Amino acid sequence: MVSTEGARLRLLQEARLNAARGTLDRVHSLLEAVLSVGRELDLEQVLRSIVEAAAALVEAEYAALGVIGPDGKRLSDFLTVGVSDEQNAQIGHFPEGHGILGELIRNPEPLRLSKLSEHPASYGFPPHHPPMNTFLGVPIRVRDQVFGNLYLTEKRGGAQFDEEDESVLSALAVAAGVAIDNAHLYEESRRRERWLRASAEITHSLLSGSTRSEVLSLIAKRSSEITAAALAVVAIPLEKTGTMTVELAIGQEAEAYRGLVLPVQGTLVGEAFSTAAPITSPDVSQDVRNETDVLPAESRERGSLDLAPFAGLGPAVAVPIGTGDSVRGVVLLVRKVGETVFTEQETEPLQGFAAQAAVAMELAERRSNAEQVALLEDRDRIARDLHDLAIQRLFATGMTLQSAGRLIEHPQASERVLRAIDDLDETIKIIRSTIFGLRARESARGQSLRARVVRVVGEEVPALGFPPSLRMEGLLDTQVPRETADHVVAVLYEALTNVARHAHADRADVALETDGRDVRLTVSDNGVGIEPEGRRSGLRNMAERAERLGGEMKLSCPPGSGTTLVWHVPIATQ
Repeated sequence: MVSTEGARLRLLQEARLNAARGTLDRVHSLLEAVLSVGRELDLEQVLRSIVEAAAALVEAEYAALGVIGPDGKRLSDFLTVGVSDEQNAQIGHFPEGHGILGELIRNPEPLRLSKLSEHPASYGFPPHHPPMNTFLGVPIRVRDQVFGNLYLTEKRGGAQFDEEDESVLSALAVAAGVAIDNAHLYEESRRRERWLRASAEITHSLLSGSTRSEVLSLIAKRSSEITAAALAVVAIPLEKTGTMTVELAIGQEAEAYRGLVLPVQGTLVGEAFSTAAPITSPDVSQDVRNETDVLPAESRERGSLDLAPFAGLGPAVAVPIGTGDSVRGVVLLVRKVGETVFTEQETEPLQGFAAQAAVAMELAERRSNAEQVALLEDRDRIARDLHDLAIQRLFATGMTLQSAGRLIEHPQASERVLRAIDDLDETIKIIRSTIFGLRARESARGQSLRARVVRVVGEEVPALGFPPSLRMEGLLDTQVPRETADHVVAVLYEALTNVARHAHADRADVALETDGRDVRLTVSDNGVGIEPEGRRSGLRNMAERAERLGGEMKLSCPPGSGTTLVWHVPIATQ
């Protein structure tokens, strides 16, 4: 009896020792997992380490970490362990937080189940999903905010998850919250470092005398790189037209956005401009503020990128360039569909960047004004020199020849002297005309080609019955001479008038572009085309204008496809 009792006590002691060793081993494993998780600073690596450590600690065959999205209702990211890439591909899109996964989002408390399918919130599994029965879920909190959840299924050996598993996993979740917070802080510090480097680069560019377009391009490029934006757009207002034009676009389908003309009222970009405050949107392609644009509704329904701005893109932020009453434009950054929305932490440095864009535009204007003043002063000096020196000398020479002509008796010689005097008088007239031209200061305020084109398109809307789409691209206001600009405006007015009178169209597209060598105006509609017996005086006038400037006009009317007019002239040699 004594020996039997002793054996029983020894067995009990051994069991307790084994349990203590097992507990010690689990504590040691937990400490190793905490150290492993805390060792990483890259957020993606931190999350991967957390999932792998959780699976090892509770001996689960499958583990996952679901990151809760900004709306707090669904998962924005989902990392798995135990499921191969092939299986993930067969299963399809990662879960968004329905069923059991959503239960932990709605009630962020540990959840332990012996059989998943018996829970009321269970929805079942999609095709190709591996079978799962036992379940253990624990929330991860970062600074009192639920960041996501750990999901463990199928404890190895067919066993059930117990209270000890729950305790160990909860402890890991606390350490995971600290590690995720550290990764966020590290990520934020790196982002701020990149902003500072970019700011220094832009400041250097400003001080080195770079042009406005170069600085704006650098700002758009760096801001899109730092914020991982797929598209960066810079839009500036057109004076007294209530519209904005996309002066610069970098990134996804950038060509489709350059030159687009958008109204201030009813657009995301316009709201940021008019309120002088950053405006964010979770999905720019579905934003109601972009439904009232200059494009006809029929064009938007066609889904064409060149007619439907921001189609296929997602989260966006529009930041004004400048503050208060001195807003000079808007920087718009857009991410791909499904990516995270822009946060306040990202918007704050963007405002500083946009302020630098305002400085760039201010400096460019000041340089331009200074160059203009210098040019005008130089013209005044030349005019004074011509008036005070050249004209006086020519006049004196003419008087001398006139006096000497009276002394010349030879008829032919006298006639030549008189012709020379007349030539001098004509030369004086030419110089005086030149002086007048040098001293004339023509105000260009409100007379830019872009503004005139927008005004003509707007004036023709009542006659057309719909707003035409409008695209302008290139340095139209600086490279197109005034005379050519006048012809462009006249041809555009005549073309739109023809569409309104004869085409019976419900859509018209206008494109004006220059590459520095030519200026090209394209006006197309979806109307009935040109009648063979119709009057062609207007078309003839437009063609003559092109020929007078060394260009040409082409007209095409494919059956059932409306009319397309292309009017282009060279400007490089003008």
